Amino acid sequence: METLLAYLDMGGHGPFIWPCFGLAALVMGYFFIASRRDLRAREHRLEALRAASPRRRRETAGQEATS
Repeated sequence: METLLAYLDMGGHGPFIWPCFGLAALVMGYFFIASRRDLRAREHRLEALRAASPRRRRETAGQEATS
């Protein structure tokens, strides 16, 4: 148990180090969540643009040849 407490204390620097680790984890978590939300929004926007745009001739010709 003493070794764990000594590790957490980190030679007296623990009160400075652990909050920095926590803050870094929070910032990285925020960036992860923000990136995922942005990705989903862009994917939905792309789907909407694809649905609204007319199909290209090559795509329809390729589909007719396979069917």
